[in-house]
Amino acid sequence: MKRRAFINATLASSASLSLPGATMAASRKKPPDIAAVRLSGEATLLPRSALNDLAGRLKGTVVLADHADYESARRVWNPMIDRRPAVIARCANPADVAVAITFARQFELLLAVRSGGHSFPGHSMCEGGMVIDLAGMREVRVDAARQTATAQPGAWVTDVDSKTLPLGLATTMGQISDTGVAGLTLGGGFGWLSRKLGLACDNVIWADVVSPDGKLRRVSANENEELFWGIRGGGGNFGVVTSFEYRLHKQSPQVYAAYIAYPAEHLREVMELYQETTANGPRELSLDLSLEPADDGAPLVAVYACHSGDPAEGPALLAPFERVAKPFQSTHGPSTYEQVQHQSDGPHLASSRHYIKAGLVKEFKPGLVDVLREFKPTNDIFVYLQNASGAVGDVAPSDTAFWNRKSMANLMILGAWRNPADTERNIASIRATWAKIEPYTSGFYTNLSDLDQGGTNRNFGDNYSRLARLKQQYDPGNLLRLNSNISPRS
Repeated sequence: MKRRAFINATLASSASLSLPGATMAASRKKPPDIAAVRLSGEATLLPRSALNDLAGRLKGTVVLADHADYESARRVWNPMIDRRPAVIARCANPADVAVAITFARQFELLLAVRSGGHSFPGHSMCEGGMVIDLAGMREVRVDAARQTATAQPGAWVTDVDSKTLPLGLATTMGQISDTGVAGLTLGGGFGWLSRKLGLACDNVIWADVVSPDGKLRRVSANENEELFWGIRGGGGNFGVVTSFEYRLHKQSPQVYAAYIAYPAEHLREVMELYQETTANGPRELSLDLSLEPADDGAPLVAVYACHSGDPAEGPALLAPFERVAKPFQSTHGPSTYEQVQHQSDGPHLASSRHYIKAGLVKEFKPGLVDVLREFKPTNDIFVYLQNASGAVGDVAPSDTAFWNRKSMANLMILGAWRNPADTERNIASIRATWAKIEPYTSGFYTNLSDLDQGGTNRNFGDNYSRLARLKQQYDPGNLLRLNSNISPRS
């Protein structure tokens, strides 16, 4: 366990495109147009002249199937996602994003937007369409006096942490350091500090957004307020964010961290203590829970803890977890917040194929505990519960687009395996377990759900009709649909 150890289209036949700084081989034969896929799913051809014009208008780079960087450009974190877009627009600035999204709209292209590329179902890559690639827009600037950080959409969690923590400042970021901040924030943004500071989206002061009409808008509590409301938890449904400003908070780089594991027979009492501590414990103490195998395959229930307050308080706060049952393993002590943020990291381009089903739980009902007691974790499939309480619930569900404010944890069934031959069997196993767990969940966290996760309208609760009106206003053609999609026709 990493946490414990801390259609293939015929696009390849496309001829070369003349890009800034590049040369085109002399040929009397006119280069062919490029095969692509429309939003409707129909095949189309992109005129070579239009692609040349696109390349000439970008400060960044247009990458087609014969480009030397194409294979690396289409690779995302999850190797199970193997898609071949017709065109990738590597954007260098907001003007590039405006040009690229206008091009996609004009040609009605299937469109994906990539920042960190960490989407489980591969929303950041598409088959036969166009990708707006923001990976090159990665700058982070900190204003220590104002306690703010401005981040471009391609920045990773670690880019923000590494700039803020040396100054004794932080804001809520995700628990895997190479996650892109744009996708994280637009979907909400749980993290080790969310019990204390709220979600990542709760700490956004303003953002710059390019909407599908190609216009760049500043959104905040005082400018384009409705769009500002929508991007905080509504996902990438309304535009492409090119910059966020986050509110920072005082945070010592030193924290107290723990990993305490028990034989699975103690799952019930450990879950009861987890629920009690999550409800009544200090918000500086953030707890996750895992059902995972020991090195010998024996099932374990494990607690992961990060106390972001005074490290000296850590032992007393975690003492009840030493008493609830005899630990199989107990490791805890002073650490740094950055070390905690990196403890779950794998390679940025994973070697294992990943699949997930997830839902938010408000309490550990007896039936749910019984289902989890029957679950047998393996090296390929395990259960992880991410903290989702505390300050997250201080914000009213209608104050931002993020509706699910009264949850205790985000319960995930995670699969990770290397052999493609195991894919069908493992996905079937995850879905079978999920069918037993889903009745105990209330909606899902859009950043950690898979492509076949249904019920988007129910997931946004009473906010959905307002989100649908916003979608109709800014994206009536549903150009931005590779996400937890909100239909403009609802």
